Amino acid sequence: MSDSHPVSRPGGLSRLSELAYNLWWSWTPEARQLFETIDPTLWRLSHHNPVKLLRDVKPDRLSVLHEDPIFIRQYSAVLKTFDQYMSREGTWFRRQYPNWNDLTIAYFSAEFGLHNSVPIYSGGLGILAGDHCKEASDLGIPLVGLGFMYPQGYFHQHITPEGWQEAQYEPFNRLDSPITQALDPSGQPCSVEVEMDQRMVKVMVWQIRVGRVSLYLLDTDVAENVPRDRELSARLYGGNQEVRLCQEILLGIGGVRVLRALGLAPKVWHANEGHSAFLTLELYRESIQAGQSHDEAIERVRQCSVFTTHTPVPAGHDVFPFHLMTQYFQPYWEQVGLTSQTFLQWGQHPDSPDAGFNMTALALRMSSHVNGVSREHGRVSRHMWRNLWPDIPEERTPIRSITNGIHIPTWIAPEMNHLFSKYLGPEWAQHSDNSAVWHRVTEIPDGELWAVRQIQKRKLMGFIRERARAGWMQQRLDATQVLAGGTLLDPEALTIGFARRFATYKRAPLIFSSLARLQPLLQDRWRPVQIIFAGKAHPADEPGRRFIHDVYSFCKDHGMGGHIAFLEDYDMHVAKYLVQGVDIWLNTPRPPMEASGTSGQKAALNGVPNLSVLDGWWQEGYDGANGWPIPTSLHLTDWQAQDAHDADQLYNILEQDVVPLFYMRDRDGIPRGWIQIVKDAIRTIAPQFCTRRMVKEYMELLYAPAGNRSPAMR
Repeated sequence: MSDSHPVSRPGGLSRLSELAYNLWWSWTPEARQLFETIDPTLWRLSHHNPVKLLRDVKPDRLSVLHEDPIFIRQYSAVLKTFDQYMSREGTWFRRQYPNWNDLTIAYFSAEFGLHNSVPIYSGGLGILAGDHCKEASDLGIPLVGLGFMYPQGYFHQHITPEGWQEAQYEPFNRLDSPITQALDPSGQPCSVEVEMDQRMVKVMVWQIRVGRVSLYLLDTDVAENVPRDRELSARLYGGNQEVRLCQEILLGIGGVRVLRALGLAPKVWHANEGHSAFLTLELYRESIQAGQSHDEAIERVRQCSVFTTHTPVPAGHDVFPFHLMTQYFQPYWEQVGLTSQTFLQWGQHPDSPDAGFNMTALALRMSSHVNGVSREHGRVSRHMWRNLWPDIPEERTPIRSITNGIHIPTWIAPEMNHLFSKYLGPEWAQHSDNSAVWHRVTEIPDGELWAVRQIQKRKLMGFIRERARAGWMQQRLDATQVLAGGTLLDPEALTIGFARRFATYKRAPLIFSSLARLQPLLQDRWRPVQIIFAGKAHPADEPGRRFIHDVYSFCKDHGMGGHIAFLEDYDMHVAKYLVQGVDIWLNTPRPPMEASGTSGQKAALNGVPNLSVLDGWWQEGYDGANGWPIPTSLHLTDWQAQDAHDADQLYNILEQDVVPLFYMRDRDGIPRGWIQIVKDAIRTIAPQFCTRRMVKEYMELLYAPAGNRSPAMR
């Protein structure tokens, strides 16, 4: 198997390449330690990317390791664990569905957040998709992913000295990433063609191994395509409406054809958000061409299709002008025998039928198995889309909810992992959705937990300073940028983390609403508070870019500089340091616009309590003792009045509850009351908001019914 990888190593270490080309290593501590042992400096310089590490390491170093019995034992132990994992024996899926040997689930998403070495994600949707694939692998669920290659990835964020976000696109080196060419059943490179506006676009296919799961990526950057088509898959969420439409045709229709070309026959087709909803059109065409009637084809497609909607924000749903749909789909509806009116009605929103072709409306009409991503989002979605089912009561609108979770092995800090192994048991991660296991968190001595929290905080501060130092040495940052990046932060001060996409409804500047109340908190000599911000605004989102500018201005202000920091180019690597290293996680969306959110779940897992508006997952996660809710006033229809009210509540909680409790120390210097909230946060949130619980629910509530299996048929 290792012969197929571009990086190969001879002799007794020949399987290092096989390990490097399967992202299983990214959530397996023993595998990461193995690669770090090869060359700790290169491991750091490669940003923890074993493919690049193996490309850059000197052959002499590998020869030395080959003769080192300690390293060989470590190498052999990791390979044994890897082989046992890949064997699929004893998995949850095998135990629950022992006779279901012909199941394949196709999981379509416009982005996948797996690791920084594969920059094909922008934010929460992609991170969720990546975590979904990893957990499906851990549970042994036969899932394959389908997305885009994006050779230019998502943009890198640079903040100018004046505080403005600049988007920089840098092609990533595929040879330094765990990506290989996908092969069809005959062993040839897999490719398909998709017709678009009277031209054929060729798509080649790449593969990433995510444990037991294969992820296939579409790429139009091939010589046979004209220049504009070669650019179609270049960037995530780039281009105008027509480019976006072409991308979604490729993802949906091209994605189905890719899986067919690979010899796969999925029984369940899962569209993660509306970007891939055109997959239902290709399935419909297949049914019509197989001789089924219109009604039979519709029913077949609906039965096997799963759709997850992720946003209650209207702008988050793709809507394409009817003239563009006619331009690109007239040959389609003629081919399957539909009228233009019937076809275009599939994408009409009943509340705004002239607005255009709505991808969410198409997905809802063509899927029998639909969910929102939190309990509250399910309720909001049923209200938003109730008129698609005018004959049934709103509460019975067929949109259920499965609340998002996080892949615990990916997001747990190494120190916290060690602490849990000591007190919860060495197999704790295998039972991460079992509340009884997490109850043992109460047995962790306060002093040990506090010490680990301090280590994580010092690691965050060290990361921030090293980043700033490197930026200065490379002449990328001037003095004001170095200071705004957090070099003056106090490792002892109560540190608030706010990191997410800078969309206006997330209200990043809310905490600056009253400087007269904020400054005394920041500048208190005995009980200081500091805030770390991170996040990108979509390049076309001018209000979001303005929010970043406003926050950055405070980072440079002499009255608040040193207490406020902004970390540029937020990605998975930065996110891990933040969710593991701050003291409290702040989230201030304008309800009910937060569909779910998962960053606060990652923070809670690592002992960081949430201070959040009761929206998304936190509405069902808060239990009265595991963090702090920010009360909102939903009767205020004026946004400015609502913001003023919510900011006032935020200041009250900080002044009266959070700050005093954090600084209330006993003779040993331990904040016992704070640690109690930390323990409650871990104990209650980790089992309920992990992907182990989430993906099991997808399997039992959506995938099994879509595959025509009920629990009784197991």
